[in-house]
Amino acid sequence: MQGACPCQLCALEMAAPKVAVVGAGLIGLSTALCISEAFPSCRLSVLSEQFSPNTTGDVAAGMLIPHTYPGTPIHVQKQWFKETFTYLFAISNSAEASEAGIHLVSGWQVFKTPPKDQVPFWSDIVLGFRPMSAAELQKFPQHRSGQAFTTLKCDCPPYLLWLEKRLRANGVQVHTRKVADLWELHREYDVVVNCTGIGAHQLGGDPELLPVRGQVLKVHAPWVKHFIRDGDGSTYVYPGIDSVTLGGTREKGSWSLSPDPGTTKDIFDRCCSLEPSLQRAQDVRVKVGLRPSRSSVRLQREVLSRGGAKLLVVHSYGHGAGGFSVHRGTAKEATRLVGECIAALQGSSSRAKL
Repeated sequence: MQGACPCQLCALEMAAPKVAVVGAGLIGLSTALCISEAFPSCRLSVLSEQFSPNTTGDVAAGMLIPHTYPGTPIHVQKQWFKETFTYLFAISNSAEASEAGIHLVSGWQVFKTPPKDQVPFWSDIVLGFRPMSAAELQKFPQHRSGQAFTTLKCDCPPYLLWLEKRLRANGVQVHTRKVADLWELHREYDVVVNCTGIGAHQLGGDPELLPVRGQVLKVHAPWVKHFIRDGDGSTYVYPGIDSVTLGGTREKGSWSLSPDPGTTKDIFDRCCSLEPSLQRAQDVRVKVGLRPSRSSVRLQREVLSRGGAKLLVVHSYGHGAGGFSVHRGTAKEATRLVGECIAALQGSSSRAKL
């Protein structure tokens, strides 16, 4: 820029901070999209060793039924879920729905013993929540009560591919890169957003973060139209656009990504007890993922410093089994924290010029 004074050049440079989102799973891509929408002038990159279909999100069923985080206030969890449901509902009601893999699905959550919380905190966000009728419960002779409602489902990999397409359209750079240490990015980026999921166990040095292994089956059973979820969430039947997801397992501390044949049979038998017609399901595929679990999602700013140099970091990981239900809400919160980092950078830049 000819004739510009150094102050103007500095202001122009700070108007376009360089931000890197590390991780290209559900949380990384949705957070990057939110940042690109909120701060279109920033130079944003997504860095990841793995992309769809090799992420935890590609294994997940993608159902919007919240899981509770013991370390996070309920009103915060409800806000995250509401923002996510509202965002996805708008997509499901648009021409983008089929490409994004988002659709409404109705069904039942059934209980062998009545739950302590007869009306869950999210009951007024899903559609048409009500107790199941006696006639409906006849379908589930082993269960005593239940809840009927309509919610949303995100099919993967279509949803992740749709997010990535939107990012590229917004000018975001997407790079295949293994990041072994967040500090290695300090010369290239002003702000780094850590969305590495279970990778944060090593990358973020977080001892509270542990894997909860999930094994699921994807089957061809196009006649199954309603979801069925056993009240404790250990057994579920979730119909998608092209396949039905049968689950599942919650194996705390297991790092194994190898399918277990005994577990496959157990899942199939449990799901057939809920929906006997599944005995005729075909094309059974087994998937395994490691849910990044901790008592609460880590949404936090941190300043890394070495030898006088600093790197601003925003952490967003630890979503466990509930990532799809809250991903847009936590992306908005992470984006707010990135905004605080950008403001801090611009403030320090202004002070440096005085």
